[in-house]
Amino acid sequence: MLKTILVISALALGAVLLFACRSSAADLPATGKSSPLDFTLKANDGTEQALAQYRGKVVLLVNTASKCGYTKQYAGLQTLWTTYQARGLVVIGIPSDNFMGQEFGTDAEVAAFCQKNFGVTFPLMAKVDVKGDTQAPLYTYLTKESPKPGKISWNFNKFLVGRDGQVIERYGSGTAPDEAAFVAQIEAALAIPAPKDLTGTEETKK
Repeated sequence: MLKTILVISALALGAVLLFACRSSAADLPATGKSSPLDFTLKANDGTEQALAQYRGKVVLLVNTASKCGYTKQYAGLQTLWTTYQARGLVVIGIPSDNFMGQEFGTDAEVAAFCQKNFGVTFPLMAKVDVKGDTQAPLYTYLTKESPKPGKISWNFNKFLVGRDGQVIERYGSGTAPDEAAFVAQIEAALAIPAPKDLTGTEETKK
């Protein structure tokens, strides 16, 4: 009897693990895109925002959360935005609730929190999933197809995209926005002129 129970339990556990595997982002189909700027996100106010509008600029993509130990990085991100916006840097905050429920329930709450506590004026998107079976296509590309693949480890992972629309580097949550080496890489990316031909991404091939 005990043996039968153990067998049934093992089969049940196997089924659960199989379902979990099938539901992972690893099984999502490839996007077939060639740049992060080939994607469209919904802004915090609900409007559609094509990232193609930022071609020729240096873009910093950050998955954010309002109740995380790294939330204070919003202040540093805002400083980067105000310091380098005129030179072509775009900081984009992409809230997600994928890690320990550390994001608010509504996009309006997220926006209000960011403005009140950190004076955020850089583009803020609507909440998306950055992992799992409902992973946003942008993050499927970033984690599977970009030159810097790998899962999103936590809130405030960062992807630096050059003026050519390609991922230059990615950084973990522990990389603070004011870290000298990080700022130096942003400045180096800004120093590179935008390509004369910005038609290499998927959107402009249509």
